[in-house]
Amino acid sequence: MVGLIGKKLGMTQVFDDAGLVTPVTVIEIHPNVVLGERTVDRDGYQAFVIAGGDELSEKRVLKPVRGQFGKDTVRKHIREFRGEHEGLEVGSELTVSMFSDTGYVDVVATSKGKGFQGVMKRHNFGGGRATHGSKFHRANGSTGMAATPSRVHKGTKMAGRMGHERCTTQNLRVVRIDEEKQVVLVKGAVPGPKGSMVIVSQAKKRNS
Repeated sequence: MVGLIGKKLGMTQVFDDAGLVTPVTVIEIHPNVVLGERTVDRDGYQAFVIAGGDELSEKRVLKPVRGQFGKDTVRKHIREFRGEHEGLEVGSELTVSMFSDTGYVDVVATSKGKGFQGVMKRHNFGGGRATHGSKFHRANGSTGMAATPSRVHKGTKMAGRMGHERCTTQNLRVVRIDEEKQVVLVKGAVPGPKGSMVIVSQAKKRNS
């Protein structure tokens, strides 16, 4: 199943019939359009090109990008979804109703950027003693051996840029779908700041 391109609006909470509260993330999904198809004979792989997100003025995009939409409204995001997907045709419209019979979804997004951070925040290091006289508090300590191998191994945890990475949150339960407002409410948190692009697809590891 292909994913739908949406926008994270933020978090809220809903109450069930028993009065129990459930924290949910609101994801707005405008109708997605199938722009094209990649075939094995022509392109070497099977995939569909999906466009979604907010509407854009034609002046805001390059002519090659505008040409992909034809007579359709220009959308902000274009993504490819590999694999064979039954019932899809070029020009067809995909709405949030696709998830009406879906119990769980996977959400792909870009996490919030934290900038340059130390090892305690970035890798959850414990740090040194906080007592008087100690000069080792938030540093990373030793990073390698002396004579052998006389270098720092690749992948050693150090300070550096944190966040702003593509990540996937799996098996989020679909709490509610509002086709009129074009939103889907999923239980729990979704990566990324408010207003960021997310890709919602049927869960690969759990369907009910």
